[in-house]
Amino acid sequence: MRDEANLRSMGRLIGELSKGRKLTRSEACEAYRQIILDEQPELQQGAFLSAHMMRGPSTEELAGVWDALDRYDTAKISTVRKGAICDIVGTGSDALKTVNCSTPSAAIAAACGLTVAKKGARLVTGVSGASDILEEFGLELDAPLSCAQNSLDLHGICYLPGEAFLKSGWARLIRSMRFSSAFNIIGPLTMPCPQTNSIVIGAYAPSVCDQLIEILRELKMPSAIAPYGMADGISPDLGMDEFSPCGKTRVAELANGRISVYDLHPGDFGVSQRKFEEIASKKSARENADTIRELLENRVSDGALADYFCMNASAALHVSGQAKSFKDGTEKARQALASGAAWSKMTELVTAQRNK
Repeated sequence: MRDEANLRSMGRLIGELSKGRKLTRSEACEAYRQIILDEQPELQQGAFLSAHMMRGPSTEELAGVWDALDRYDTAKISTVRKGAICDIVGTGSDALKTVNCSTPSAAIAAACGLTVAKKGARLVTGVSGASDILEEFGLELDAPLSCAQNSLDLHGICYLPGEAFLKSGWARLIRSMRFSSAFNIIGPLTMPCPQTNSIVIGAYAPSVCDQLIEILRELKMPSAIAPYGMADGISPDLGMDEFSPCGKTRVAELANGRISVYDLHPGDFGVSQRKFEEIASKKSARENADTIRELLENRVSDGALADYFCMNASAALHVSGQAKSFKDGTEKARQALASGAAWSKMTELVTAQRNK
């Protein structure tokens, strides 16, 4: 039996949101706690989520949403590893569909000695998400999170699928929702490994990059970088949630509590500009996975895809303080690819994250 006072309180809040009222971080956390834990009728949950998105969530409110998702719905792992621990993830929903980048970039960065606690999920709007690629490689998405923790401890890399670490609330909601909510913004910011202290988080629009970085500052993340990549000859409104070897990348970066926005070009990474068609997604998850496998296993350290993956691995090394410059990071990444260390790291990850 739901408490009548709580039902009325939520009802009033929905009306106030519709009229433009902004919530404090704690108020937002409490409202979203009730939604995550299914303490309100579905009608009121949907009305609240819709009213909040229609009004436009503030940074403080989104931090409260993150608090609720983190406290009440995110399973956690920990690691014995110290120092820099980085996540590499994209929001998806970008217009330019490429061969999956964050997954091979994570393996390359880990092969350079960076500890990587990568999260991800199945495809959102493209051909394949990180979960789809790693499943093709043999990683078992339903393996216990203890397998991911062991992989992180032993090999310095793990994969945390949203399907595994988001427990009941978000999973219940996403099954029935067909509209965007604050959870879509916050989902990529979840921290199933709370020791994560740096993140590369690409987004499908410059404004979303800025918003994600603002939220991460509110959450006291030490360092973060959010790229929006473009391709010459294609409208800048159509971009990718990665650093681009095909044109300019707009970057929002958080460092020492300060946010800066700047542009980077392929030459800043020491690579030549490439054509978008050279990194465009294949037609299926299997084809994308095979393309990544061929490059890593055969130690292909030159060409458009190698440049693409190494640029994004470099960003992880940069944001974690493991590279002196983007060029330095790209060169380290290329060496890890050429030596076979990146493929070894990928095989260690996949082997570790299988049901025992």
